[in-house]
Amino acid sequence: MPFASYSEKKSKLLPQKFCILLLSWFVRIDRNIFKGGHHHENVTGNQEFSGVPKAQFKKNTIQNYRYFLAVFQKQFGRRDVTEVTSDEIMEFLVKITEGLKPSTKQLKYSLLKSLFNFVKNTAVPDLSNPCDSTVLAKPFRVSKLPPWTILERDAVDEFIFKTESPRNRLMLELMARGGMRIGEVLKLKPQDVQDRKLHLPNPKSGRASEVVFIPQKVADRLREYIVAEDILDNERIFPLGYTRAREIVKTAGKKIGIDVRPHDLRRHAATYASRSGVPIEIVSKIILRHSNLSTTQRYLGKISDTEVMYWIENIYR
Repeated sequence: MPFASYSEKKSKLLPQKFCILLLSWFVRIDRNIFKGGHHHENVTGNQEFSGVPKAQFKKNTIQNYRYFLAVFQKQFGRRDVTEVTSDEIMEFLVKITEGLKPSTKQLKYSLLKSLFNFVKNTAVPDLSNPCDSTVLAKPFRVSKLPPWTILERDAVDEFIFKTESPRNRLMLELMARGGMRIGEVLKLKPQDVQDRKLHLPNPKSGRASEVVFIPQKVADRLREYIVAEDILDNERIFPLGYTRAREIVKTAGKKIGIDVRPHDLRRHAATYASRSGVPIEIVSKIILRHSNLSTTQRYLGKISDTEVMYWIENIYR
């Protein structure tokens, strides 16, 4: 069955209808789909997913997937889906992902693998997925990242205390105490601040909004700073660019002789909360606002034997 015929069976245009169908399918399954493209047991081939909110995916994500599938459709649309080979997929991916980051290349590969699995589960049961080839998988496999360095609480407290600028200190605290991403801090406006709750419109997750909870002392300093600087409700509290914001974090770390990146502070917020006895569900869903626990577990640092024994003793006191 040609890809074009299959897309017409589902709709007139694959880049539009079929792509949205795929995106809706991704929403209903674990995000780890991009690591293997397997069909989830709760997804059936004839579901249209009409109840899945489109807000789960950002515009750019949908546009990128539409473009990618449109290019694929242009090259393979008139081919019989069962005749597409691993070598042809390899040639296509190498060409279209030239110059991209390894993680982006792997994402494109996984999207194609998911596409073939989807066709197999909905229209061609005996289809052999060309993306299952080991030779094809290896070039698009992302190497494991080195373990992250987890900042100790005393170190974080020290360089925040040594940061004299109220603006810079607030930015550091929102990341280290509230688990905020640097982009979220830079987009924050007075109208988003409600005492200890910070409302984030159009967050990275693709949801309509998210809420960040911060300590009362940080909330008080934030409110005082907004008043002191006479910042209007619809103005950014920290009108800086990403480059300058990263410099502020790096400079703060240098005050005590350590190399610090913005995301290290978000990771610290999660690790410190976890090791202070906060339930993993709270760390994941409230502090980090992750969609699943497996993502959160990557954030948390390795636990030493000494620390394990300490917590075991505390459990049974």
